[in-house]
Amino acid sequence: MDFNEENIAAIFGHEAAEDEDIDRLKSYYLKGNTFSQIVTDLPIRLLVGHKGIGKSALFHVAMDEERAAGKLAILIKPDDITGIGETETDFLKLIREWKIGISEIISRKALISFGTAFDGWRSKLNEYGGKFIDFLQTTLRADKYANLDASKKLILEQFLKGGRIYVYLDDLDRGWEGKRQDIRKISALLNAIRDMASETKGVSFRVSLRSDVYYLVRTSDESTDKIEGSVIWQSWTNHEILALLVKRIEQYFNRSHQTKELIAKSQPALANYLHSVIEPYFEGKGHWSHIPTYRMLMSLVRKRPRDLVKLCTLAARDAKENGSDLIGTENFNEIFESYSQGRLQDTFNEYKSELPDIDRLLFGMKPSKQEKRTSSGYTYTTDALLKKIENIQQGGQFKFANGSIADKKALAAFMYKINFLTARKEVGEYIERKYFEENRYLSNKFADFGYDWEVHPAYRWALQPDDFNGALAQIKPTAD
Repeated sequence: MDFNEENIAAIFGHEAAEDEDIDRLKSYYLKGNTFSQIVTDLPIRLLVGHKGIGKSALFHVAMDEERAAGKLAILIKPDDITGIGETETDFLKLIREWKIGISEIISRKALISFGTAFDGWRSKLNEYGGKFIDFLQTTLRADKYANLDASKKLILEQFLKGGRIYVYLDDLDRGWEGKRQDIRKISALLNAIRDMASETKGVSFRVSLRSDVYYLVRTSDESTDKIEGSVIWQSWTNHEILALLVKRIEQYFNRSHQTKELIAKSQPALANYLHSVIEPYFEGKGHWSHIPTYRMLMSLVRKRPRDLVKLCTLAARDAKENGSDLIGTENFNEIFESYSQGRLQDTFNEYKSELPDIDRLLFGMKPSKQEKRTSSGYTYTTDALLKKIENIQQGGQFKFANGSIADKKALAAFMYKINFLTARKEVGEYIERKYFEENRYLSNKFADFGYDWEVHPAYRWALQPDDFNGALAQIKPTAD
């Protein structure tokens, strides 16, 4: 295997799957239960999950399939909504501005998609009292569309007949800082689409939000309880992520597999498909001595497909540099620190807006000399975790961006929420790990749920670059 940049991208895909060619993306996309829960005719679906977990990829595949089926799907991006409600301080008026703004964006994009934008369309929309579906059906019915291609004609005909439109709002938390005005913005948006869905028959809204954004909005605005039933949490099991990697590699070799077929296989059976690209065993130290490579991979990804793409891409580049036609132990060893530093920097970038001093907190979780001697670094009982945070707090008080003081329990909950900490329980030779998405209230008030706490393995080389072997040897692989 020649691991040049073109082949690496073709095998493992882009880090941001939505930037992938849509046909390529659809060929290896692994549909899970989340996909079918989102792609419905229900008025509101709110897709929640961490950055890099595949929300945008799901939306892109869903939109492409709907358009191919003759459905009118509109994508609203952050630059489309710039300026809406920026100066409004009254919350009810802010909701109204969002309703007006979204109605106008939907109308404009629909008209442009059929090549019928015209001067004065906004004032005509106002005559319909913001009822954009009625406005569009009347306006589009009055025009001539001889020049439309077959696919566009099908979409138009179905829309005129059924009056149904699917509106995707993606990546709207870009620039999120966790401040009060940010929370009000998202709260007003959610209230606006709930009102619009209630008032306008035929519209289906699909909105994606990062889990930390939704969590703050949900706990800050009591009105969002009315939308909670529409929330779908995007999450992956390690089994699904491994199957996704297999599907990508097999697709590269022009061998296609049905998702159900792959999911039904055991992880050792799935791992057999990797051997044309990745050596079957990882020759590490300690718990990592001669273990199946797939176990190592599953232990170092934070249940985010993007992590696996990054890990394999870095290792493939190292294999290229060293003239290897398979990705092996030495290639992974060379890139673990770089991979870990990247995940830590991503976390700083993603959450510094919520906790400005996040780097001091996370770097403070580096094992002390005593913890290194007793091999107890990175894993904690609840009491030990809170004591560790108390020691970090001696360097100064922590405050969230909204001005509230972050006590030790709030900091522990924050680290769990951002997946820096995971809940853990030993199951024989392996570890059962639980993430925020899987049990969002596991850390609530830190009652005893029978789990301890652990700094996720992906971060350990960045925290402990002076002891590479120690960082690796202490990690128990994740269970299947």
